[in-house]
Amino acid sequence: MKYHIWTEGCQMNVADSQRVGSSLEHLGYSFTETIEEADVIVLNTCVVRQSAEDKALGRLTSLSPLKKKNPNLVINLMGCMVGVRGAEKLRAKLPFVDVFSPPSDPGPLISHLTQGEIRSTEDAETTRRFLMMDDELILPVAEQGTLISAHVPIVYGCSHACTFCIIPYQRGVERSRPVGDIVSEVRSLARQGVKEITLLGQIVDRYGKDISDGPNLAGLLRIINEVEGIERIRFLTSHPNYFDDDLIQAIAELPRVMPHIELPIQAGDDEVLSNMKRGYTQQDYRGLVAKIRQRIPDCSIATDIIVGFPGETEEQFMETHRVLSDLRLDVAHLARYSPREGTVSARRMEDNVTDEEKMRRFRMLEELQEKTVDEINKKYLGQTVEVLFEEKVKERWRGRTPTNKLVFVESDDDLRGQLLNVTVTWTGPWSMQATLQKQPTLISL
Repeated sequence: MKYHIWTEGCQMNVADSQRVGSSLEHLGYSFTETIEEADVIVLNTCVVRQSAEDKALGRLTSLSPLKKKNPNLVINLMGCMVGVRGAEKLRAKLPFVDVFSPPSDPGPLISHLTQGEIRSTEDAETTRRFLMMDDELILPVAEQGTLISAHVPIVYGCSHACTFCIIPYQRGVERSRPVGDIVSEVRSLARQGVKEITLLGQIVDRYGKDISDGPNLAGLLRIINEVEGIERIRFLTSHPNYFDDDLIQAIAELPRVMPHIELPIQAGDDEVLSNMKRGYTQQDYRGLVAKIRQRIPDCSIATDIIVGFPGETEEQFMETHRVLSDLRLDVAHLARYSPREGTVSARRMEDNVTDEEKMRRFRMLEELQEKTVDEINKKYLGQTVEVLFEEKVKERWRGRTPTNKLVFVESDDDLRGQLLNVTVTWTGPWSMQATLQKQPTLISL
């Protein structure tokens, strides 16, 4: 029996697909890249933007002939398109889909494949094992020993509800995973060769705030830092309101926690930030960046920015431009605002910035950021940096520095999963090239 998973969207969806695959591996299924060979096809969907939803619907439509040819084929629609309340609306539109699963929940599919035995079992531990709510996460055979970096969810859902965001409505309220489940999953990944893990949450630095007797994110990092076999720990995405001194201290002092922080500002104007319901001001964000850099001088910082939010004037946009220019951040994920049905901004705010103007603002920030990062990366030229190598791409090995800079190295050796020092020989805005440093020769005495 074979399964195929198609994943669209964010890192959380990637992690959810990994957990579904693990549950299927527990049932004896094996992964196939060839969709025509699959007995089970899972489509894990994203609806953050309309284009992502359209892409998922197109992919679903393409599966209809396979279902007609093989009526026993099981098709599972999963993720934000289904949401936490949307299955019933989709059944009438998509009659060839067998199972509808909310985000992060392999339960409906496993229950369908086992004819309800797992869901109805009196053995709670068996149920947890098959639904992958605790420890033994099994990677596909092809990934065991070759998957170097993996994502581990620690917070599901979101209760903050920024006015532009559909995620709280599709993924439900914020729920922190028990620390024991998280650590057990990390250990299982380490046993299968994973060297780097990224902890995930829509607002990851709110981890533990809904649990009265557990650790916060800083405490969780301190625990995972002790897991044998894990060389690097990252986390995303943070919210400026919850990025406290304890978390900054943990990043500074823990050797396996990488000095790279995802900290979205979304806009640089205070009125726009208020309309977005972000809960901080431009000056708050500037102060936080300064505090992080004072305590972690070599830290790299990434941000998210939306241009063309409803009502954003040229002057307000230029405030965003000034913030980005002044702070000189390492990464800026840029997006043009588009209304999503169900969000506050779509219901109550007029999308009154033209597409042409959104694109113009987008390009202005893109050009600014390209120049900034090019200048930042030039400082690495001739420097020695440590790189964790992940895979070989077009005859070159690809890896990342602790600050998440992409590095390429030419080598005939197998570098996968190795942490090696390299000398940077070329830098650009998006990547760097380097050469391996000569390894010391061992002398027998």
